[in-house]
Amino acid sequence: MDYHRGITKWEGAVSGFSRAGIAVVAFAAVTGFAPGAWGQAPSTGSGQAYPAKAIRIVVPFPPGGTSDILARTIGPKLSAEWGQVVVVDNRPGAAGNIAAEHVARSAGDGYTLFITTVGIHAIHPSLYSKLPYDPIRDFTPVTNLVMLPTVLTVHPSVPVRSVKELIALAKKRPGELHYSSAGSGSQPHLTAEMFKTMAKVDLLHVPYKGAAQQLTDLVAGHVALTFATAPSAVPFIKSGQMRAIGVSSGKRAAALPDVPTIAEGGVPGYEAVGWNGMMAPAAVPAPVLEKIHATVVRVFRMKDVTERMISLAAEPVTTTPAEFGAYIKAEIAKWAKVVKESGAKAE
Repeated sequence: MDYHRGITKWEGAVSGFSRAGIAVVAFAAVTGFAPGAWGQAPSTGSGQAYPAKAIRIVVPFPPGGTSDILARTIGPKLSAEWGQVVVVDNRPGAAGNIAAEHVARSAGDGYTLFITTVGIHAIHPSLYSKLPYDPIRDFTPVTNLVMLPTVLTVHPSVPVRSVKELIALAKKRPGELHYSSAGSGSQPHLTAEMFKTMAKVDLLHVPYKGAAQQLTDLVAGHVALTFATAPSAVPFIKSGQMRAIGVSSGKRAAALPDVPTIAEGGVPGYEAVGWNGMMAPAAVPAPVLEKIHATVVRVFRMKDVTERMISLAAEPVTTTPAEFGAYIKAEIAKWAKVVKESGAKAE
């Protein structure tokens, strides 16, 4: 299977780092690095060859979620490729909007990169009446990275082992079953809202500020269930701390072959797949964007990176900047319909 296919045939078509929350994930690993080794080194416009200093990868959620896993997986490898420090800057809050606004206002010089999500770039434009950023105008697409099924999981104490049993329990106890999400307006939240609408059940939403808290409270038994992106949920599922009863994709996840799709489990036609990709602020010079894209794609296609993603039920997918930009526009239109039909609103 080609895990690096483009999306042209799909439907619809990183330096200041004084912030205390920044975590250094990689240091220069190439001894005697010389920009000349890359051929004609691209310039940021200041006359300096790129990269000439540290690069930040901004993550819109706390450590532990899919976006954070991606950044901390590729960060050290980008550092080794570029001979520069690569840091991860976690900026949680407002379902990712705080980080997105920060990146949108950052210089388009290639030293700020951003792990974005389907929520931030495709769902929020229709979920929020006003955003502090424009998902198209304020960013430069680099590449998609992974397609992400969401896993419907329950706490082991919940007496259900299938989607049908969960629906039956929810109908017996309307409004009593609490579900956690990575935040109001996040893709897991909208995925759950789709489930509520299509399964005709009443579940109570408990939003958190990221996937780590979302899952921690499920493991602790404070909520009954959650819809979590696969990479953040799989370790807890495999350890037995939560029980997976369905995946949101159209086919079963390779990392969870025994878990049926939600459509198989009793909600015909249900499918909601998320994604994470890399963006930069607007106006990144073309030669710099080309180098960033080429390096990120090369790193993401490394065998150990690909195998790690697949083991977490994430499907690696790299694209050109133009393809990713077109895909985002198509996703904005798709999720606008989902938001309208579900009646979901940002809280």
